[in-house]
This record gives sequence, structure tokens and C-alpha cells, in this order.
Amino acid sequence: MNAEVTISDDYRPADDEPFMNDRQVEYFRRKLLNWKAELLSDSRDTIEGLQDSTRAIPDIADRASEETDRALELRTRDRQRKLVSKIDAALRRIDEGEYGYCEATGEPISLKRLDARPIATLSLEAQERHERREKVHRDD
Repeated sequence: MNAEVTISDDYRPADDEPFMNDRQVEYFRRKLLNWKAELLSDSRDTIEGLQDSTRAIPDIADRASEETDRALELRTRDRQRKLVSKIDAALRRIDEGEYGYCEATGEPISLKRLDARPIATLSLEAQERHERREKVHRDD
């Protein structure tokens, strides 16, 4: 994007404006960057919490509980890491001018879907087809 696009904090993309115009692109870029910053902040807090909680716990039940909590934190952290990777991929698609278009059909992904799931790469219809195929193959 060459020119700096300014949008107000209360701006919401609408179907009556050109799809993926500069304002919509900037809206989704900000949404993705804010989400990423929030995840990275949570991740730092998790790491600090895990470091602080590394201590010898004499009671075996308490130790087991602590280990379960740690495992859950690490699984959550791994999910967040994967999500950050998907956010980065969405930001790359924005930079390449491909954001908002279905990978399967090339059609625009609905603004409502993108607002709810800004990392979406498939339209709702294509996602449903994908999930149906996945379910059929999983049942084999």
C-alpha cells in the first residue's frame, strides 16, 4: 500500500463498498496485528508464569496437579504459536493482494466470515465442502 490509509476506530467493512478496498485492507491488517500482539503478550505471560512456578513440591498430589497445569499451559502455548503463524500468513496475503479471496475458488470470502475469522483462507461454502470430504476420509 503506497498511501497511508486512515480509518476510524468505529469503522466496519460493509458489503456496499468495493471488496478489499484500501480501508477494508487496513481494517483487517490492524485486526490481525492487534490479535497477534495480544497472543504474543499472553505467550510472554505464560512463559514467565511457568518459570516462576518451577519449584520443588513435596506433596505428590500437588506435584501431579502442577504438572497437569503446566502441560495444559504448554498445549495452549503451542496452539497460540500455530495461530500466530496463521496470522503471519494472512498478513503476507494482505501484502501480496490475495487476502480475502478463497484459496479454492478465487471468490471473495464474505466480510462477515473474515471479521469473525480473519485468518480464513476458504469461503464458508468451500470450508464446508473441505470438512465434509475430511469427515468422509476420516471414517474410512
